[in-house]
Amino acid sequence: MKTPPTARGQRTRAALVAAARTVFERDGYLNARLTDITAEARCSTGSFYTYFTNKEEIFAAVLEEAQEEMLHPHVREVVDDEDPIAVIEASNRAYLTAYERNAKLMRLLDQVATIDDDVRELRRRRGLLFAERNARSIRDLQTRGLADPDLDPVLAARALSAMVGRMANSVYVLGDHVDQDVLVATLTRLWANALRLPVPAAPARRRRAAR
Repeated sequence: MKTPPTARGQRTRAALVAAARTVFERDGYLNARLTDITAEARCSTGSFYTYFTNKEEIFAAVLEEAQEEMLHPHVREVVDDEDPIAVIEASNRAYLTAYERNAKLMRLLDQVATIDDDVRELRRRRGLLFAERNARSIRDLQTRGLADPDLDPVLAARALSAMVGRMANSVYVLGDHVDQDVLVATLTRLWANALRLPVPAAPARRRRAAR
C-alpha cells in the first residue's frame, strides 16, 4: 500500500478508507464494488488506483485503520501501588466497548478470513501480537510474585484472549444478550483465577444478576 507524500493525498486516501468501511459494512465484502467505494469517497477510480491495487488491499487498510480498537487492549505492566485486578477489569471493559463499536467490521473479518488467505494470515498475526503484549504483562506479574509462576505466559495470554474474544463475538455479533457489567466482572474473575491472582468477593447483587 502506498503512503501519500502530500497532505492532500493523505486526505484522499483517508477518505477512501472511510468510504470502504461504509461500503463493506453496508453491502458485505463480496458485494462491495470499487465503484461504490469511489462514489462514497467522491473521488475518481484513478485516485483509487493511486493508493490501492484492489479490493483486498483496501480491506486490509480498513482493518489497519481500526487496529488499536480491534486488538484486545493489553494488560499493562503493574506498578507497585496498582491493583492488577483493576487493570485487567479496565482492559476487558475497553476491549468489549471497542468490539461493540466495531461489531460489523469484526463480523466481516470472520467471514473474509474464511475465503482469503491474506486476511486469515493478517488475523493470525494480529492475534499473536496481542498474545505477545499480554504475555509481557503476565511475565511482569509473575516476576512480582503475583501470578502463577508455572504458567507459560504466551499460552496463557493466547487462551485468555481467546476466551474474551469469543464471548465478545457471541454477544456483539451473534446477539446473545449479556449485561456488560456482568460480562466484564465474569471475564475478569476467570482471567484472575487462571493467573491465581487474589480476587475480592463479588457483591451479592452482581452474583444474582449473573444467574
